[in-house]
Amino acid sequence: MFIFPSSKPTNARDWWLQRIFEIMPGFFVWAVLIGCSVLAFARPIWIAVFIIIFDLYWLLKIFYIYTHLLASYRKKGRWEKIDWLDCCKKLSTSETRSSQNKIKIKDWRQLYHLIILPTYKEGLEILEPSLQSLIKSNWPKEKMIVVLAIEERAGKEAKQRAKILEEKFGSKFFLYLTTCHPSNIQGEAKVKGANISWAAKEAKKVIDEKGIDYENIIVSAFDCDSRPHQEYFSCLAWHWAQAEDRDRLSYQPLPMYNNNIWQTNAFARVIATGSSFWNMIQCSRPEQLITFSSHSMSFKALVEVGYWPPDLLADDSIIFWKCLMHYGGDYKVKPIFLPISMDAVLGETYWKTLVAQYKQHQRWGYCAAENMPLIIRGFMQDKKIPLRTKFRRVFQELEGRFSWATAPIIIAFLGWFPLYFGGEEFMGTVLSLSFPNILRFLINLAMGGLIFSMLLSIVLLPPRPKEKGKHYYLIMIFQWLLIPFTTIPFGAMPAIDAQTRLMLGKHMEFWVTKKVKK
Repeated sequence: MFIFPSSKPTNARDWWLQRIFEIMPGFFVWAVLIGCSVLAFARPIWIAVFIIIFDLYWLLKIFYIYTHLLASYRKKGRWEKIDWLDCCKKLSTSETRSSQNKIKIKDWRQLYHLIILPTYKEGLEILEPSLQSLIKSNWPKEKMIVVLAIEERAGKEAKQRAKILEEKFGSKFFLYLTTCHPSNIQGEAKVKGANISWAAKEAKKVIDEKGIDYENIIVSAFDCDSRPHQEYFSCLAWHWAQAEDRDRLSYQPLPMYNNNIWQTNAFARVIATGSSFWNMIQCSRPEQLITFSSHSMSFKALVEVGYWPPDLLADDSIIFWKCLMHYGGDYKVKPIFLPISMDAVLGETYWKTLVAQYKQHQRWGYCAAENMPLIIRGFMQDKKIPLRTKFRRVFQELEGRFSWATAPIIIAFLGWFPLYFGGEEFMGTVLSLSFPNILRFLINLAMGGLIFSMLLSIVLLPPRPKEKGKHYYLIMIFQWLLIPFTTIPFGAMPAIDAQTRLMLGKHMEFWVTKKVKK
């Protein structure tokens, strides 16, 4: 049986491989940034040509990804209009013939949804709406198992909140459990994965007592502020019932950071909406899709692969890689074009919101880079996954981390270096005369994507609170002019920060994004 690599190797060979692959993402980023800066002096013509090609590539990529964004938006609109529970009721339990083979449709009424809500120090004003959203779901509550996963290190207040919630919601579902993850377990870090793995193991004990088949359970690992669309669980059931290999699937909804989008500041709104857009784009590219943030999967698969890692910052994405390698490449993520509404970053003050926003993206950047050594080491061990698939997956991951950290800086700053630092060697060429106009032309073309973002962000807004006047819609449009001031300080910089930390061996633990209600 394939064993997923440990983040803390016990032999010298694996330790060196781990360190080399930890260094790799940050090394590539710094090599390109420093190399381009040096060559702007030494070989300005080379850099000018590189910048033109790079900007043209990104222009084409922008139109490519916005095509996927539009496709996801249209699918989201269609899926939200469907009564998925009614679709479940219309399913037959007989065999149906596909183009290649026969697929036995499962009885959707056998399915249980296990929902894990991990929490640290979040207040009732955050947790109650999440539990209320489960009650508002049209899925039968007698087929729902809810686990509120608290942390022992959160103190007595967390236990008091859990008690209040259990008294209020404990009788609303088939099972309602409160688990308390102990502190200082050897081999664990202070990460979300340790908490939800503990919660899943505790839930497994009760599931075993009830005699529920693992094959009839879908487990959803949410954040404590996650509010799924009311059709989400029924939609999962419909797809689960018809899946050809339902135990080899994860399900990825659309994480949308809009619970409090009207309350947070303009910088955070633009960044949160951009993150929501990116999640929609990824769902439209299933060949690149991996689980992110709130996701769902087979409970049987979760138990077989050994749960989420208790010592890694990345729990949502790494569980996909564990499953992919455990099953020899026979594992996929199915996009679910229904939203899971979550909170945008919001602190007590404007400045604290910006700091929290930076830290959130720093954590995301670290999670992405942290995966790389384990993915590559796992692929080196795995003999079943085709080599072509391994190269494609590794390239996609590396290219994504590299572009995240470098593209905004190359486009915004390095592109102008040949003009300012190229000297007579560059200024005496024909290219020096046309270079600024080429850059401006490409940037102006890219503005089409910004206009599309403005319009789509208005369409996707939740209902306007009564205390916000209609003029706020204008603010929501013109806030997109802040894009040039967000891509580097809240995009490239936290990614470079995270990859550099990993490169230097300064490992991070989970930093909980503080959630404030106003």
